Amino acid sequence: MNTLAPVSPTQSHFDTRSDAGTTIREHSPSRLKSNKGKDSMSEDNVGGPDEEKESERPAAPDVTLDEDIDATPFKFKPFQLASLVDPKNLPALTEMGGVTGLLRGLGTHRKRGLTDHAAVSDADLSQGPGDGSTTGAGEGVSHRHEPSGGGRLGAVPDIKVIGDDGKEGEAEMSDEGHVPEDNLKEDADYRAVYAATMEDRHRVFGENVLPTRKTKSLLQLMWLALKDKVLVLLSIAAVVSLALGFFQDFGTPRPDGEPPVDWVEGVAIIVAIMIVVMVGSLNDYQKERQFQSLNEKKEERGVKIIRNGVEQIIDIHKVVVGDIALLEPGEIVPCDGVFLSGHNVKCDESGATGESDAIRKISYEDCMRQPKGHEHAHTDCFMISGSKVLEGYGSYVVIAVGTKSFNGRIMMALRGDAENTPLQLKLNDLAELIAKLGSAAGLILFTALMIRFFVQLGTNEPPRTSNEKGIAFVQILIISVTLIVVAVPEGLPLAVTLALAFATKRMTKERLLVRVLGSCETMANASVVCTDKTGTLTQNEMSVVAGSIGIHCKFVHDLAANKARTNAGEEAGVKPRAEGVRKHAEDFSIDQTELNGVLSPQLKQLMNSAIAINSTAFEDRDQETGELVFVGSKTETALLKFAKENGWDDWKKTRESADIVQMIPFSSERKAMGVVVRLPHGAGYRLYMKGASEILTRLCTEHVVVKKDGGYESELEARDIDELAKDNISRTIIFYANQTLRTIALCYRDFDVWPPRGCEAAIEDEVPYDVLAQNMTLIGITGIEDPLRPGVREAVANCHKAGVTVKMCTGDNVLTARSIALQCGIYTPGGIIMEGPVFRQLSPQERLEIVPRLQVLARSSPEDKKILVEQLRSLGEIVGVTGDGTNDGPALKTADVGFSMGIAGTEVAKEASDIILMDDNFSSIVKAIIWGRAVNDAVRKFLQFQISTNITAVIITFVSAVASASEESVLSAVQLLWINIIMDTFAALALATDPASYKSLERKPEKKNAQLFTVDMYKQIFGQSAYQTIITLIFHFLGAKILGFHHENDSNLQKQHDKIVQTLVFNIFVFAQVFNSVNSRRLDNKLNIFEGILNNYYFMGITLIEIGVQILIVFVGGAAFQVTHIGGREWGISLALGFVSIPLGALLRFVPNAPVHRFFIWVRLMRNPEELPVERPNSTEWNSAIELVRDNLATFANLRGGRMRASSYVDRSRKAHPEQGPVALSSLMTMVPSLIASSIGAGWAPQSPSGLSDPAHFDPSKSSAALWENKIQIHPDTKPDDPVYKKFAKYAKTEQMA
Repeated sequence: MNTLAPVSPTQSHFDTRSDAGTTIREHSPSRLKSNKGKDSMSEDNVGGPDEEKESERPAAPDVTLDEDIDATPFKFKPFQLASLVDPKNLPALTEMGGVTGLLRGLGTHRKRGLTDHAAVSDADLSQGPGDGSTTGAGEGVSHRHEPSGGGRLGAVPDIKVIGDDGKEGEAEMSDEGHVPEDNLKEDADYRAVYAATMEDRHRVFGENVLPTRKTKSLLQLMWLALKDKVLVLLSIAAVVSLALGFFQDFGTPRPDGEPPVDWVEGVAIIVAIMIVVMVGSLNDYQKERQFQSLNEKKEERGVKIIRNGVEQIIDIHKVVVGDIALLEPGEIVPCDGVFLSGHNVKCDESGATGESDAIRKISYEDCMRQPKGHEHAHTDCFMISGSKVLEGYGSYVVIAVGTKSFNGRIMMALRGDAENTPLQLKLNDLAELIAKLGSAAGLILFTALMIRFFVQLGTNEPPRTSNEKGIAFVQILIISVTLIVVAVPEGLPLAVTLALAFATKRMTKERLLVRVLGSCETMANASVVCTDKTGTLTQNEMSVVAGSIGIHCKFVHDLAANKARTNAGEEAGVKPRAEGVRKHAEDFSIDQTELNGVLSPQLKQLMNSAIAINSTAFEDRDQETGELVFVGSKTETALLKFAKENGWDDWKKTRESADIVQMIPFSSERKAMGVVVRLPHGAGYRLYMKGASEILTRLCTEHVVVKKDGGYESELEARDIDELAKDNISRTIIFYANQTLRTIALCYRDFDVWPPRGCEAAIEDEVPYDVLAQNMTLIGITGIEDPLRPGVREAVANCHKAGVTVKMCTGDNVLTARSIALQCGIYTPGGIIMEGPVFRQLSPQERLEIVPRLQVLARSSPEDKKILVEQLRSLGEIVGVTGDGTNDGPALKTADVGFSMGIAGTEVAKEASDIILMDDNFSSIVKAIIWGRAVNDAVRKFLQFQISTNITAVIITFVSAVASASEESVLSAVQLLWINIIMDTFAALALATDPASYKSLERKPEKKNAQLFTVDMYKQIFGQSAYQTIITLIFHFLGAKILGFHHENDSNLQKQHDKIVQTLVFNIFVFAQVFNSVNSRRLDNKLNIFEGILNNYYFMGITLIEIGVQILIVFVGGAAFQVTHIGGREWGISLALGFVSIPLGALLRFVPNAPVHRFFIWVRLMRNPEELPVERPNSTEWNSAIELVRDNLATFANLRGGRMRASSYVDRSRKAHPEQGPVALSSLMTMVPSLIASSIGAGWAPQSPSGLSDPAHFDPSKSSAALWENKIQIHPDTKPDDPVYKKFAKYAKTEQMA
């Protein structure tokens, strides 16, 4: 007789046939969190019609790759095994000889796993934790078990096999997968298979690791940064400037007292380049390392396997093909495999395949026993890596690991380089434009100066020696190159890099991990966000949100915000009998927090016992967060949490104090579960029952009484359920069901003796359910759902305010999706709800029409989401996508910005994403939009500031060089260097660090093809540059007269006057830049340029530094900067003229944009926003078959017509054709047969606006039944004349619900 250790209610075990002994495997209480995956539904979820899911899978394994692999000594090759699960292929497994043949071919045992022959290498032996105390997992269950760390077998001292004689020893196990030793001796081939070493398994099947994506070193990242077009242009300018600077300083004679500083300009540009490259590459390097450490931490987990007949916990990377791995609730399946045996194992494969229903796992033998043609749709024997175990315990044999597994192949397929972002593309175009314009300006200046040079040569005026002529020519070349260098915005890449670095640092604090820097600014102009439902919009944690205790007390969680959750006072469709008289007059509504005030102590105790005792859920500590959370069925955890929130007695004390007589486990047939307890003090026995409300309420004859004033006539008052009470109960259940709440009824029944009188039960714990479940008393009805995350409604509203459309893509059923979409504000008038199977059957043209209005896509597969994203991008939208599952990888890669979940997201989803939401919260996406817009604004502010400075510098350099006989510029090389530092490095740092503001959500996103410069920016750029140019040139040429200086005979005094004028010009120019940087903080027409300035300490500090250094230069700079001391008058002039930039900016903001915009279009500075129409004037009743005919006819017309009609510009869209004149009846009639035939063939049928066939009067929004019949639903508040009715009527169901 085998001795079995007792198993606690919260533990489970499994076992299969064994000839000698029984292995008992103790399992720790494991967290069974709600099924996350892809809005998946478990058995107790509200389910819709079964629908097979198409999913985005990796390319199926190519078995031809096995040809070059020597599989000796094994009987199967790696890709042959991998092809068993993708797609799931039961016939192929049968050809291998079933599980028996598979186990023999891999040299493993069903119960003992790999033997010492295989696990001979100490390096590969698993090591359990030294203390043996490693238990189950926490949230996300990526850390199911700690990695190895102790002695070889010290981790499993509790695993014993006890024989019939009571002595411990190793059991002799025999099963279909175990080839007896004597047979092995006879069969050399199989002996070799079973003797294969770990090295053999690694050589043939590979290791369970993915090749580490070779991360770029810091030097490689720096080299990539240097390839930026702007930096390439700067590098060329730096080399030329440095070469000419050295020539000027050391190759030509210099005036006395003038320091050789011309080379400094080139060095300054090189320093600017180095700063940009270092900041950008270090930021990228840091983010890559941060992401790597996140993934490494995620992958550090143990896997429970059997080797040598003993359970061991080994590192996930050491699992090999042939290992027997064990399954527990919450486990993420690490490798592909074939299920061997177990108890009630159900897996959520939505994260891997997109299948939203739980998949039950049964053995191969059980699969083969299913009748042909009657196989269960959601049952198989294949384990897919990346899927999650929802419930049950079992074992499976590993058949594919690493890059050959399902999960691994998706990970490898997702590796690729990111595309350039819209801003990067625009800045590259700007760099090319500036290079062209700067080169053109330099060439014009060179030409003008060369003409004058040749004239001077011809006239010999002034007289020059040959050496002086050569130097004059070089001087012309230098000033021309200087002009080009001045035109190049050295600080532009620095501004972009600093803005991104600043934003990503702040976003990390906001729980947003940015993996791809460019995704920040891309998200700024996102126009569509496609989001999941479960865990992103909702909490992924079922909760009691409403309910009725007795039949009159209607409680609601947060009643003030959810008044629609209560039906107290409704008339249920009947007219009141008298004014102010309600049918259910005793109904009243209260907030959940007020429940304790209206319930008697006895009723609170009764309800708490009904919840706590009649439950298998328990409380455990989350290993990741350290918080206590309930583990078990989603319904039971919701009720236990409800009791805990109300402050009722502790569930554990209540459950442990109960004397349980009989347990009635949950059954999907009766949809209920119960428990019978012996009441204390000999008060009898009590049955607690809970289950589907529509079933249990019919078995109740009484209900408890709850009064609003809290006054009770007896300890526990109950009343009979009469017709009025039945109506109230029915109305409440329907009311909650319409809100897609899962309704659970709580009931009880008292017995004075046990077994009950008249019951002929053989033993007291086997009383039939039908005997017990009658004449019960209804305690209450609870409405349970996965509630919205806090802040989601506001986040969706903010998205809409910012012009971002939110679309929900969920694998959940359509009614639940609609309910959540309505609650969070996604489903709005004019919007459409559609199911994935319908969506994927639409033609490309139909998708093009329906996608802009589509707001909810329910029961969608990952392929549907990917198609939706591609369609949106083809329409010019910038799309952000959220995803958490392995199957979301392709959609995340396809999107402009992919968001993965930091808590519930799989490694595949994170690898494919650009930004990781560390808190899995949709509200974080709004923060990403805000910070993205902050980045874009920072770059534009810098451009607005610098381009005006560049234009001024180019013009004054050009004019002064042409006007000067010695080709000298207004500003010296060192002065230009300081100005470049101001307008490049300092301005970039100051303007790039403005914090994000929610006010940025008040404007709409820009299209991808929107221009970098707006009308407001152009006004400021041209206005400020014109002002700066004028005042600089005026003081350059007329400064001496303005200051009252006269031509002096004393050369030293004249030089001093000239230096004062030059210093004043330099001072004016610098202060004009300082004040213009303040003016550039605003990009729109609003006047408050100081908004938020006190929150930007960088800006205030840098501005003060600029002013301080400028004062220092004037007083101390002397010869180096070619300046001199100036008096108070000159300082006053400098500050006053510089300050004018601020009122000038305000004046420019008053200039109306419309005429300026038209002027810019006329001079080709801006594009004409008018585009070809995309809709024909009058839509037709006919369907797309007619469009096909029209297209074919148009083809002949184009072939026959002239070049103009065939032009892609003129005939861009058939919908743009103007309306033609009436067609002659005879011509039309000749086409009717073909038109009707093609239309009927395409599925079109005529629709009448009214009649018996259209009781809803052609209004698809009036039908809820449409949602269950593969149709679409249009929002009921959509205006009747909205084109959506006529356009999409052919998809919509037009029957009204009864």
